[in-house]
Amino acid sequence: MTIRWTYAFVDRPHAVLDPARAFWTAVTDTRLSEPRGTEGEFVTLLAEGADPCVKMQGVGSGPGGAHLDFCAEDVPAFVDRALRLGADAVSAHDGWSVLRSPAGQLFCAVPWHGESVRPPVVDGSRLDQVSLDIGPGSYDAEVAFWSALLPDWASLPGALPEFHVLRPPSGLPIRVLLQRLGADRPAAAHLDLACADIDATGARHERLGARAVARGTHWTVMRDPVGGVYCLTGRDPETGGLPNRS
Repeated sequence: MTIRWTYAFVDRPHAVLDPARAFWTAVTDTRLSEPRGTEGEFVTLLAEGADPCVKMQGVGSGPGGAHLDFCAEDVPAFVDRALRLGADAVSAHDGWSVLRSPAGQLFCAVPWHGESVRPPVVDGSRLDQVSLDIGPGSYDAEVAFWSALLPDWASLPGALPEFHVLRPPSGLPIRVLLQRLGADRPAAAHLDLACADIDATGARHERLGARAVARGTHWTVMRDPVGGVYCLTGRDPETGGLPNRS
């Protein structure tokens, strides 16, 4: 049931996939795979000399967001564990499954295809985290669920009381952050980039069509050219941690 690799999925409305794909390939220094799916809705962002860890999906309704794919050595065992811990089965496919966490966050269990080489830092930043945004009524149970589902990951309090970090074993490319919201609302998720210099990365992203919408203690909230929310965070792009934190 070991998790051998992780993917961050960028979910954006199908009608605006082209500009979304252009932006996210630019900021990650990647190129698109051939489209997959009945409507060409899936692509992988391919990194030169490394294994991919970011994919994109066109969604038919809603504003999109993000989700995680977990590449497991034993997909059925991982699915069974998730269900026993309180997840719901959404759909089963040939070799992979879509699940929903107790708070309602979608995620996928997929086979591992030998990925092992993490993409490099790009211009001082790295897309390395998916933040699960959870209302206060579901937050504690959601932290318990993810911590139990990923027992080999370090489960740690964040820098602020409203954050909890799930740090993967060395070599896996995507961390999980759980963020407690101020009010209850349906679960959602967004992408986080670790940045050596938030302002410099933000300026580069703005030149590519993004815009800053809010600033926090160690982060800037951005919208990509099609309106998708993501964050630039002041974490070390190599380690994923804040200064003086792992």
